[in-house]
Amino acid sequence: MKRRSFLSMGAAAGATLWLPRSFGAQVAMPHASSSRGYDNLLILVELKGGNDGLNTVIPFADPTYYELRKNIGIKREQAIQLDERTALHPSLQPLMPLWRSQQLAIVQGVSYTQPNLSHFRSIEIWDTASRADQYLREGWLTRAFAQMPVPAGFVADGVVIGSAEMGPLANGARAIALVNPAQFVNASRLATPVSLHERNPELAHILDVENEIVKAADRLRPAQGQAQLKTAFPGGAFGSSIKTAMQVLAASDAPKEVPLRGAPTTEGSPRGKEARLEDTPQRPPKTGQGVAVIRLTLNGFDTHQNQPGQHAALLRQLAEGLASMRSALVELGRWDDTLVMTYAEFGRRPRENQSNGTDHGTVAPHFVMGGRVRGGLYGVPPTLARLDGNGNLPVGVDFRQLYATVLGPWWGLDASAILQQRFEPLPLLRV
Repeated sequence: MKRRSFLSMGAAAGATLWLPRSFGAQVAMPHASSSRGYDNLLILVELKGGNDGLNTVIPFADPTYYELRKNIGIKREQAIQLDERTALHPSLQPLMPLWRSQQLAIVQGVSYTQPNLSHFRSIEIWDTASRADQYLREGWLTRAFAQMPVPAGFVADGVVIGSAEMGPLANGARAIALVNPAQFVNASRLATPVSLHERNPELAHILDVENEIVKAADRLRPAQGQAQLKTAFPGGAFGSSIKTAMQVLAASDAPKEVPLRGAPTTEGSPRGKEARLEDTPQRPPKTGQGVAVIRLTLNGFDTHQNQPGQHAALLRQLAEGLASMRSALVELGRWDDTLVMTYAEFGRRPRENQSNGTDHGTVAPHFVMGGRVRGGLYGVPPTLARLDGNGNLPVGVDFRQLYATVLGPWWGLDASAILQQRFEPLPLLRV
């Protein structure tokens, strides 16, 4: 990607922000060395507002579901059946190829002990991986990067697209936020570079970092003549965010796989019996440059009123976006070393409200996908006969078990030190 192409891409997405680390790095645990570390990419998708899990992953065989949701329940004949008791919302049809190929895992019943139903406090708990009665400053990814820093050659620790909030990358991570292009461009014209450093050192720092990022992307640009992404991305803000994310990935990361066809094993001798996979892509030496995390946000899940149409549209955006993301990652040679995971501050109440919507609840299912994901249903399916005194489902899986899966099996870090407590990883990944 040419330098000007990367600049225009950044302008289309927004301003850049690079926050300095707030604390020193520690050495990773010895047992972590078997992992490929940050060569494995994490993509987080925030379902902002709290997704209605029961209309996303539907317990259609439980008659209580239709008693609780006389107006907004998804009809059995419309739902996409996964097994004898579980189905998906019809808008999630684009995810079915992933499900059938066993590259999509659905973790049910995710929340935490004593869940808080405030948007602001609950997402803070998810972002910092704290207990409900604990207040932490750094995001859980920030703490991870403090334990084992992302290689210095990486363009950034992470990139945040579609939100001004750094979330799990807050207070210390080397993160880029792509938010508002007009504000960034106008601010950069306020003064000459010399006076800007005097009058607005924070903005000057942002501009300096932007230049560093562009230079890094310029060093990592694809070879001249290499084709651009052919994947078709859906429209709308979320589709644009995914397209930007894939462009950032293409610009900031060295190619992962190069087909080596018919190459000799040694000079002057044919390929031996042990190396006959002429058409199998081979992984070249890594340059050690890229990003470790991309965080995307899909807004609009706070569906207190008139939920059916709004929720269907949101799930369609999510499914089409994730399907296009998968295609782009395959095209970039990154599908097998990328883990995509959804999260949200909470779910919704099982009983519909009087406005054909749902109010803040506790648990929700979340999606995990990737080329090395062991697909299927995980966690605890909803038991609607066991609602608590507030009419909410009990917690089945602590959300920090998802994080422990990323930190331990995916990245090879000491998850217990980062999460300040031991959480059992989920068996979501193939060896």
